[in-house]
Amino acid sequence: MTEVRDEETAAVRQQRRPEDEPGTGVVTAFGRQLKLLRTRAGMERAEFGRRVGYSADSVASIEQGRRIPQASFIDKADEALGAGGVLRALKDEVGKAQYPAMFRDMARLGARAAALNLYAVYAVPGLLQTENYARAVFHRQRPLLEDDVIEQRLEARMVRQEIFLRRPAPLMSFVIEEAVLRRPIGGVEVMREALAHILATGQSRNVEVQVMPIEREDNAALSGPFSLIDTDKGQRIAYAEVQDHSRIFTDTAYVRTLEARYGILRSQALTPSESAAFIKQVMGET
Repeated sequence: MTEVRDEETAAVRQQRRPEDEPGTGVVTAFGRQLKLLRTRAGMERAEFGRRVGYSADSVASIEQGRRIPQASFIDKADEALGAGGVLRALKDEVGKAQYPAMFRDMARLGARAAALNLYAVYAVPGLLQTENYARAVFHRQRPLLEDDVIEQRLEARMVRQEIFLRRPAPLMSFVIEEAVLRRPIGGVEVMREALAHILATGQSRNVEVQVMPIEREDNAALSGPFSLIDTDKGQRIAYAEVQDHSRIFTDTAYVRTLEARYGILRSQALTPSESAAFIKQVMGET
């Protein structure tokens, strides 16, 4: 278990890196570059803001590294300032800062994964969430998130779903607890939309969605949610998070334990076709 503990310790240290926070690192570097280009172009903040659809105060926050710019802002700023792609070149790195620090490694690995297996216990998995459902999740987080942080994380979550457009398509498997499907986060209409989206996504040839009914006496994963990721380099790793803390596991013996657990879990859950019928039934009850 030494390797697991070392990996966990490293993950905790990484969560606390000051360069991950607004005001430092790539966010500050972007802000300084933006201010330099704006000044060279002879634009005041108010004029530049009008061109990109932001207030002068918001522009100041971005330039000072206090606000993480969204991808759409970066595209507009690059064009408005005639930057020739200088700002766009930083878009991917700035984009990573939109994720909570604890989730950045998972987001990076997931984007390039050859296969993903995920067990969801508390909420619809981020990859399967609609925009309305995701917004409701962020709005209900405590302590409360600032509005601009909600918008940043919402955009980042939607960008993650571009994995479904990748070719070759990664294989994806989701086992979702029944309680998740019955918890009306955002209200009845938002939940119905979310269920319809899960149903539609599950029809993709590379995606399998299974439901774990509450009535099942056996559940191989009562220890909580987790994910298994097959990287593009042929390595299988595991990921788990709880209460704003995350862990990545690379220890072979431990990962195999979670592999076995997930396999048993899938055998205990409804089949994909049974799950689709079950989701339709829940939609009819809402």
